[in-house]
Amino acid sequence: MLELQITATNIRYTDSGVSAVNVQFQSKDSEGTINLSGYIPLTPDEYLGHEALSSLTEVVRTKLIERLQPEA
Repeated sequence: MLELQITATNIRYTDSGVSAVNVQFQSKDSEGTINLSGYIPLTPDEYLGHEALSSLTEVVRTKLIERLQPEA
């Protein structure tokens, strides 16, 4: 299983609040043979309510899996 770690959260604001969020991450497998890093862009709706690290990690994990396994 891949271990996922959030390394930074870059939040863009406008006068009305959060406009976009980029969540940077690092990930590796238990054997250390697979390494991933990058960022997942989130909309305000995807971010708000998931600010806690455990919840944000699950949102990023779900988005990452969707990117790695696109629908046919």
